[in-house]
Amino acid sequence: MIRAVVFDVGECLVDETREYGTWADWLGVPRHTFSAMFGAVIAQGRDYRETFQEFRPGFDLTEEREKRAAAGKPEWFGEGDLYPDVRPTLAGLREAGLWVGIAGNQTVRAGGLLRGLDLPSDMIATSDDWGVSKPDVKFFESVIEATPAEPGEILYVGDRLDNDIRPAVQAGLLTALIRRGPWGTIQQRDPDADAITTMRIDSLAELPEKIAKFNAEGR
Repeated sequence: MIRAVVFDVGECLVDETREYGTWADWLGVPRHTFSAMFGAVIAQGRDYRETFQEFRPGFDLTEEREKRAAAGKPEWFGEGDLYPDVRPTLAGLREAGLWVGIAGNQTVRAGGLLRGLDLPSDMIATSDDWGVSKPDVKFFESVIEATPAEPGEILYVGDRLDNDIRPAVQAGLLTALIRRGPWGTIQQRDPDADAITTMRIDSLAELPEKIAKFNAEGR
């Protein structure tokens, strides 16, 4: 029985289109070109951070984040970057008696931005908070420690098979794969998308009904 739902952040709750566009601007390359290279890197199974290396060899993401902040152009997201289904879904799950958490690979700054949005959730945590990042299974062990439910009662919702679904399953969690964003689109035909995922969704709005059905049928 699902008693808790924990959400990834990027491309699950937050549409990162605008933010990645600002990285293209920072690099001085057309947004369309950056987007195309980003997709190619993902399709090749490479780390998305290699996209930056294609345009500027030796690019240090942490260092460049600091430079952007110093220049008054820090990474940022706000209410307008949330997908439309986020608030109603989180609120609906809590009203149904489920514990709701948010945990993803994000900086301390991003964690502060998330908390400032006052989302209907019981927990907001980031990889920087815990000192461990996905796809390390220890990240999901931290999710388990922070959630008042057993591993098999926790549904982790994410858009990536590599970072979210596979390691979450390894940690003993149930999973929901959402088809949106670059990874969710490119990886949707991977055999694991059906083989190891508890449920697949196109919108977070599908979750309340799917969870209710899962809990009623026990699967």
